Parts: sequence; C-alpha cells; structure tokens
Amino acid sequence: MVTSDQRRRQLAREKFERQQQRRAEKQRRGRRRAAVIGAAVAVVVAAGATAWATGVFDSEDKGAGKTVADAPNPSGAPKKTADPCNKPAPGEIAKLSFKAEPKLDIDKSAKYAMKLRTTCGDIDLALDAKNAPRTVNSFNFLAGKGYFDHTKCHRLTTQGIYVLQCGDPTAAGSGTPGYKIPDENLKDPKVKGGTYPAGTVAMANAGPGTGGSQFFLVYKDSPLPPNYTPFGTIEGGQDVLAKIAGAGESSGQGDGAPNATVVIDKATVTK
Repeated sequence: MVTSDQRRRQLAREKFERQQQRRAEKQRRGRRRAAVIGAAVAVVVAAGATAWATGVFDSEDKGAGKTVADAPNPSGAPKKTADPCNKPAPGEIAKLSFKAEPKLDIDKSAKYAMKLRTTCGDIDLALDAKNAPRTVNSFNFLAGKGYFDHTKCHRLTTQGIYVLQCGDPTAAGSGTPGYKIPDENLKDPKVKGGTYPAGTVAMANAGPGTGGSQFFLVYKDSPLPPNYTPFGTIEGGQDVLAKIAGAGESSGQGDGAPNATVVIDKATVTK
C-alpha cells in the first residue's frame, strides 16, 4: 500500500520531470524560431521584401512554455519575506557563448574545488574529476572565463524536492554556454536508488546528453531518478543554503525563484 508520504514524493518527482521537459520544449521552440527568422532575413536581403509584416520578428508569446520558476507570482501568492542576503557586487554578466565543448585538459586523478562567493555567503564544493571528468573540465573552463560571475541562482524548490538551481546567465532557465556535455556518473551508488542525498551537486538538463552550465545544489534528500550527472559534493555553506531555503520561493507553490537575492559574485575552480 502506498503511503501518503510516498505519494507526495512521487508527485514531487513527476513535477520536477515535467519542468525539465518543458524546458527542453522551450529550447526546441527557440531553435525553430531562430531558423524561421534566419530564413526571413535571407528573403529580405535577397529580394528587399518587407518581412516585418509577416510577424516572424514578434517577441515570444508572454507566458508560453514558461516554467513555474519563470512565471510571475500567481494572484494571492504569499508576500515575499525579508531578503536575508546582501547586495550583489558591482559588475556585469559576461554573456559568453562557445561553439564547442572545451578540450579535456584536467587531471582526472587530482582534487578540484569550486568556491561560489554569493551574496548570501560562500558555498564550497568538492568536484569529482575522476567520475565526471568532462563535467568538471567544463566547469573549470567556464569559471576561468568568468561565465558564472554576477549570475543569479534562479530556482528554488521547497516541497518534495529540495534544490537550489544556478548557472544560468539569463536567470530564466534557458541559458547555455553554447555547447552540450554528456551525462556522466549516473551509476553512482549514492543516486542509483532514486534519491539525490543532501550535499549532492548535480547537472540540470533538458533530457539525455544536454548538460550545459546549469547545476543544482541539493540541501535535503530529494527523490529523483538518476538522470542528472552528480559531479560533486557540498563541503561548506550548508548554513547558507538553509538561509536561502528558509526565505522561501516566489510562487508559494514550492517551486519558483528564491525570495533571497542569490547572486554568484564570483566562482572559482582550484586544483
């Protein structure tokens, strides 16, 4: 017999999976739109036609395909609590994009650490270069380029699944570094049983083999299928995550933008 707690966990897991599927569909629509716009521009250049009248240059329909984290607060949602974090450091997001995954040049036998200096406090991560070398190599590359600096952690889940999601320069759930990296370490015994334990650092994705720059920090045990590359552990800053989670999220439904202003002022990877 399925208990109420098991049912709650199942519903939370299914909701998380739907969020990822909607994100994948949003990215596919964006690629199709880009192709249509590119074709329309070619017609304008070749024939001098007024493609503006066709409507292909209109902005996306407001709200279409958005996840809960992207949507504005629903009517009657609880008011935000006081922001427990500091103001972001001066600086702008680099807005970088790369054509291909960086060459694998890390030492798989070495220990790598990532420090996230955030507006809410420092979060220290130990990266698993042995079992997720391409993921760690990508983060080493991106951090060295300043890709994560001044970016917001855009998603917090507080019901059933307990994660803080970061690594998207757009803060809308659709940002990528321009390339994809494969899934790794999915047979890690720690996640094989269908739970990502507290302290896990894992990749967000939009389906198999679509890892980019977005990652999530698990602050409480979370029921998830082993589809998200676990590539490190949280070694310090659990109190920071507890503070962020304690401030809640904007939708009032357990999945939305953090009420806390969580900005990565600086991300560094060291060996």
